[in-house]
Amino acid sequence: MTAAAVADATALAPYASHASQSRGRRFAEPEAPTRTAFQRDRDRIIHSTAFRRLVYKTQVFLNHEGDLFRTRLTHSLEVAQLGRSIARSLRLNEDLVEAIALAHDLGHTPFGHAGQDALNTCMKALTPAQPDAQEGEAWGFEHNLQSLRVVDELEERYPAFDGLNLCFETREGILKHCSRANAERLCAREPGGVAARFLQGGSPSLEAQLCNLADEIAYNAHDIDDGVRSGLLTLDQLAEVPLFDRYHRQALARHPQLAGRRLLFEAIRLMLSDQVYDVIDTTRERLEASGVRHADEARQAAPLIAFSERMRAESRHLKAFLFRNLYRHPQVVETTDRARQVVNELFALYLERPQELPGAHARQPQRARAVADYIAGMTDRFAIREHQRLSGTVLFP
Repeated sequence: MTAAAVADATALAPYASHASQSRGRRFAEPEAPTRTAFQRDRDRIIHSTAFRRLVYKTQVFLNHEGDLFRTRLTHSLEVAQLGRSIARSLRLNEDLVEAIALAHDLGHTPFGHAGQDALNTCMKALTPAQPDAQEGEAWGFEHNLQSLRVVDELEERYPAFDGLNLCFETREGILKHCSRANAERLCAREPGGVAARFLQGGSPSLEAQLCNLADEIAYNAHDIDDGVRSGLLTLDQLAEVPLFDRYHRQALARHPQLAGRRLLFEAIRLMLSDQVYDVIDTTRERLEASGVRHADEARQAAPLIAFSERMRAESRHLKAFLFRNLYRHPQVVETTDRARQVVNELFALYLERPQELPGAHARQPQRARAVADYIAGMTDRFAIREHQRLSGTVLFP
């Protein structure tokens, strides 16, 4: 065992994922002398092409709408920070949490969920006469599956294999959601692999569960910030959200002179801190009650990383508020409708004119999947430029 692995083992709880006990990589590699397997995964993700693209991929507001709104990259960094903070208190594997957090959005399309929905519709709508129709209908497009595809197949960095050859535990955490049909297809390729739990029941590692919750905490908080910054949300509107209003009042009680962005930031900071402490306290209680003493035992149990019932209810209320007032705001909808048009028309144009695809994608045998891979890898601004070049239409002046 390397010195890094020894340090990893002595610092972690018995139910944490220990790098020395990893289920390994799809292609065997010798251990690194100074890094654990999960540290290597994190480093490979950071150096990947797909990770760099996240800086120009949308969260809620499109890339051209302002320099200070969140992107997929800043969101991933916030998830990693929250995840590591919680993992440290629970003695879970911080490096694995960070690797999953940094990779969880690698498969996201340009234009956020609007781009994903459009690409999914395009793939499922393929007719029998079109190339790759059967796979398009079967797989559709889903960003968790695409993130796994990026790290397993699409990255081209190593001479001996496609993808990044990440550990099972990192790949397991990346695959957050998966339909039964897609799980069956993945298991046919990798029996007992990262999709098996979607067929057999059970949970992912505690670190993967933690990333799922850190993702939710991060985007709820930063969407409040971006919503107010954009002018689409006001503090008066947010007063109807108990979770935010409580910390807004606390901030004013402690600092009566606060106003504007400093007040907003302080309320969000208090909210984030309390949610982190709530997860830590609730999870400790659930872990103790479960009697889990090993990472594989945690996989056999119901999810153990969780909010308290009160915090879960308040978080759902906040999500519903953001859905109604931000994600479905007429200004956001008008922009995302144009984004869907860009993706829909790019998909049709590339299917019709495959010579426009770059070499690696043009050589793929399944044309529609190659088109989906290419579009999914685009940044917002590159997709806009390509659409304008191929269609002659300016949708985002």
